[in-house]
Amino acid sequence: MNNLVDLDAAPAIAAPPRMGRAIILPVLIFACFAAVPLALLLGPQSYVLAVVTRIMILALGAMSLDLLIGYGAMISFGHAAFIGLGAYSVAILASHGITDGFVQLAAVIATSIIFALVTGAISLRTKGVYFIMITLAFGQMLFFLTTSLAAYGGDDGLTLAARSTFFGAKFMKNDLAMYYVTFGILLGAYLLLRAVVASRFGRVLRGIRENPVRMEAIGFAPYRYQLTAYVIAGLIAGVSGFLLANQTEFVSPAYTAWQRSGELIFVLVLGGLGSLHGAILGAAAFTLLADILSHYTEHWAMIFGPILILIVLFVRGGINGLFGGKS
Repeated sequence: MNNLVDLDAAPAIAAPPRMGRAIILPVLIFACFAAVPLALLLGPQSYVLAVVTRIMILALGAMSLDLLIGYGAMISFGHAAFIGLGAYSVAILASHGITDGFVQLAAVIATSIIFALVTGAISLRTKGVYFIMITLAFGQMLFFLTTSLAAYGGDDGLTLAARSTFFGAKFMKNDLAMYYVTFGILLGAYLLLRAVVASRFGRVLRGIRENPVRMEAIGFAPYRYQLTAYVIAGLIAGVSGFLLANQTEFVSPAYTAWQRSGELIFVLVLGGLGSLHGAILGAAAFTLLADILSHYTEHWAMIFGPILILIVLFVRGGINGLFGGKS
């Protein structure tokens, strides 16, 4: 009894947001990212480029998690495992002299998809708090695995000998080139996820979020759609790990820890759940707040925590909600 009812006629599924005002904010965000290096041509730019690159990498990971939480109501506390997988795929290959970016990306994609399929197939057999705990368990399993890799630094992490190369060129060694590669990948991922969310698949996913029983009753299999979303999210998070390893030229088991997954959830709440550009705004606010507060105290999280609570209590929809924005 698969797909017996026309999706467009299903009342449980919300229609995609209209074009118009909703497109202005994302355009402004990406225009600002594109213009940052141009605005810094007259002065030193390495620090600002590093910070904004870090924002975009965090935004990429947060957007991928938003597909799960904001659109699929699948709260994962192990999402950072995919970032760690991507980073370690780069570092391990580089330690064996394989610095070609295409080979590394192929490894990142393969490991992320396999890990997502295996862990997602098991995790999605559960619901609610059980799903949260099992994703946390898988993330911690990968964390302890990376700490045990003595040949690749173990607890101390591993320093990359060089950034990835493409067609033999080492252009990513240049911070400005690294910035625009990150910008291009973030923009591509945003457009891909926006298309996914606005598509028939995205409407089914939102319908499952609202009422999985009704969606199953009209002929859609929630498990298959949720697993597909889980794999897409894991793949994009893996690519953010690829970028993170190249930007920092260092990998560590801390990349896979549950605290990093918690940070991604903080970013989504801060920027606005269920909004792709809200994830970008949240990443910018989180990174800049952490950077500013850490200059005054090493216990900056104790200040950031109450700020987040106030936003949750009084600003509906996070930062994106302040602009009246949606996905």
